Amino acid sequence: MTNDERLTTNDFLPAGHAAGILFPRSTADVVEIVTAHRAILPIGAQSSLTGGATPMGEMIVATSKMARILDVEPGRVTVEPGVTVAAMQERLAESGDWFPPAPTFTGACVGGIVATNAAGAATFKYGSTRQWVDAITVVLADGTVIDLRRGKHKARGHELELETQRGRVMIPLPTYEMPRVVKRSAGYHAASDMDAIDLFIGSEGTLGIITQITFRTVSPAPQIAMAMVPCVSEPQALALVDALRDASLDTWRTHAAAGIDACAIEHMDRRSLELARADGANDRHQVTLPEQTEVALLVQLELGADVDASTAFDQIQNALGDDGSDSPLARFCRLLDRANVLADTEIALPQNRRRIADFLAIREAVPAGVNQRVSAAKRTIDNRIEKTAADMVVPFDRLAEMMAVYRRGFDDRGLDYAIWGHLSDGNVHPNVIPRSFDDVRRGKEAMLEFGREIARLGGCPLAEHGVGRNPVKQTLLRNLYGEGGVDQMRAVKRALDPEWRLAPGVIFER
Repeated sequence: MTNDERLTTNDFLPAGHAAGILFPRSTADVVEIVTAHRAILPIGAQSSLTGGATPMGEMIVATSKMARILDVEPGRVTVEPGVTVAAMQERLAESGDWFPPAPTFTGACVGGIVATNAAGAATFKYGSTRQWVDAITVVLADGTVIDLRRGKHKARGHELELETQRGRVMIPLPTYEMPRVVKRSAGYHAASDMDAIDLFIGSEGTLGIITQITFRTVSPAPQIAMAMVPCVSEPQALALVDALRDASLDTWRTHAAAGIDACAIEHMDRRSLELARADGANDRHQVTLPEQTEVALLVQLELGADVDASTAFDQIQNALGDDGSDSPLARFCRLLDRANVLADTEIALPQNRRRIADFLAIREAVPAGVNQRVSAAKRTIDNRIEKTAADMVVPFDRLAEMMAVYRRGFDDRGLDYAIWGHLSDGNVHPNVIPRSFDDVRRGKEAMLEFGREIARLGGCPLAEHGVGRNPVKQTLLRNLYGEGGVDQMRAVKRALDPEWRLAPGVIFER
């Protein structure tokens, strides 16, 4: 740390204030910081959607200077927490590797995705960040540096023992049962005989500051084609996703070389598409969808590493000619044809990176359009207006019920809304488009109702983004595990951070 990187005056950030900001460059710097300050908030890219990176008087510890890629080898990469997902993927691509569970926003820092157990579009095939973390270095609140490698240090039942500067600390792990879904970013991980590394993954900086991470990677990286598939109704879209999921699961089970391999299926509802069109995204990226489109699916299809553009084109033509050709693309096209959507589908082959980028830009234009409208309403209508959205997941076979819950809850309250997200995971994002502060109030009521219904369906009301300081999300957490479950999390926090120094107020109040 240098003096010019150290701020001692109050620094006001949007919706928050800080005692100052520090930029450590090493694990030793982080140790010095945590032992010198009473309240600390670690931050990465500040891309949090939960307020978890918004300071409330703490000393900010920004990891942006800890941005080195330390080692790359086949199947593994070791990085510091300030490395962005995009920078890591770019470095991995040089050796033909790939980090599959990357979130949609690649400007996020890797420390943040570990801290929230982030997940992305390809969770259906690859799972969330947790499954890909092989080792971490973490600094505890008392300055203890712990190196954890998966499989080396496990709990006994629901008790975990760690050696710290204060001596051996016994940590009483929570005993609640977590929802059995593919995504979960809802407080502390809990399982009998769990790996110690899993306690810190998803803990949102409340138990320690992660200073180094080793991820597992995929080598070689797959060739990915992308298809924009318009559907005339939500039932048609859900039936198609169900068929694509079944075909992909069969491919992974049988290792069929010609099998369909859809690693991710995103969706945008009619209102989402209207926002993108109104903001000019369709014109800018030359994406035209039929007027009767109610849902657009964005399918990521993995192909063999040896498929080039001409081979892929031939496979599509052969599928259309129904000459019995057997390849992932041919099977995919025939499945779309049986669903009566092939004629309006556009497929971008792996080599057509510009067209793939166009498709992804339409997807990203949707949340950008909602955020823009929230900001405009806050500025011109009522400065109390804020983003009101949910991030929930259910087992896929309950997805249609979840969508019905969302639409009924919004429609009954007279709200304008858009829904998009990761359909293959059973995880979508319902967002209110506010026209007044009363829309925000009624939207929050809807989110709490959704949380109860999603839990009833066996899902988790906190899927990807964590809990942070968001009052609605903290209420969703209490509703999910009960006050007793949150008390168990507090007991973990007290064992490792008895003075409540790290990220106080994140996940739960003291």
